[in-house]
Amino acid sequence: MPALSEISNQISLTPLAAIGIPIALVGSVFLAVGAQLQHRGVAQMDRYSAPSASGALSLGQILLLLRRPSWLFGTLMLGLAVVFQLTSLSLAPILVVQPLGAVALIITWLVNARVTGVKLTRATTRPIIFCVVGVGLFVTIATFTAKSKEITQTELVIILSLLAAITVIFAL
Repeated sequence: MPALSEISNQISLTPLAAIGIPIALVGSVFLAVGAQLQHRGVAQMDRYSAPSASGALSLGQILLLLRRPSWLFGTLMLGLAVVFQLTSLSLAPILVVQPLGAVALIITWLVNARVTGVKLTRATTRPIIFCVVGVGLFVTIATFTAKSKEITQTELVIILSLLAAITVIFAL
């Protein structure tokens, strides 16, 4: 069995970078709960206003949303999720932090099941367990192997150009 010092030499994350992992997990919780609260706010607003023919929100409906505490709190939680995710990305490599976002899907599923009264069965919990174990294994392996690398100015221009092109394509 390898000595603890040998294992710690293999881990590429610094203690500060390792803090990015729980911060990303907290961000995932905020993301899942915030989305659920926003959904609740929209559903409550739908009960008090007639849907428009186009399916788009009218100015009156937007004003109703701005008065829904659940929608406002959900928006605040989504904003906090972004802050937590950006903070975790500033501390740890994206290879470690990004897969933890999948946890938000699991939390969303669990919250929705609770809100709608859906019972957890063996058939529904098995994929959740596989997802949690898969993400856990991936993050563990990434923790041992991920290396941060500064990108050059040329690489940054290429990345931003691709991002702009993709954004234009999807906007069209």
